[in-house]
Amino acid sequence: IPKEYPLDLAPLYGCAITTGFGVIENNAQIKMGQSLVIFGSGGVGLNIIQAAKLRGAFPIIAVDLFDKRLELAQKFGADYVFKGSDLDILSENILSAAGEDGIDVIVDNTGQPEIISKSYELTKPKGKIILVGVPRIGQKTSIYTLPIHFGKKLIGSHGGEASPHEDISRFMKIEERGYF
Repeated sequence: IPKEYPLDLAPLYGCAITTGFGVIENNAQIKMGQSLVIFGSGGVGLNIIQAAKLRGAFPIIAVDLFDKRLELAQKFGADYVFKGSDLDILSENILSAAGEDGIDVIVDNTGQPEIISKSYELTKPKGKIILVGVPRIGQKTSIYTLPIHFGKKLIGSHGGEASPHEDISRFMKIEERGYF
């Protein structure tokens, strides 16, 4: 990070930006027009939204429990935002916004087993579920694995597989140009 870069913003490159952009670039490999749902719109989630917007994802749907995060999600590029913890109602709203055939990519930042299971159900047959959040020790989720044999992907992310010594300077160039 250049010496003149504001020190109050520099820590974002230590995790939130590199993970968020890395998830979209390396794990999800989003293509233009693909639908995306982000469960959890905190620091990492907001950067996932920004990166997805730059990649041309549509629609980008943010889900969170907090109004302020959802306001920021819209500001950062989410096309739809949904608040709540009732997964059945959220599922209806998500499919209504994105299409009944399912979601191309879902990113879970919460680590909540019930959200992981619901994400698996909501993705298209060849969709991707990216797990950024990690369940607490001892928590488990249950899925029917047959769809994995036919192209559905369940992927764990480790910091978006970002390479900080290469990616931070690239992402900073994007920021300098005013893209986020």
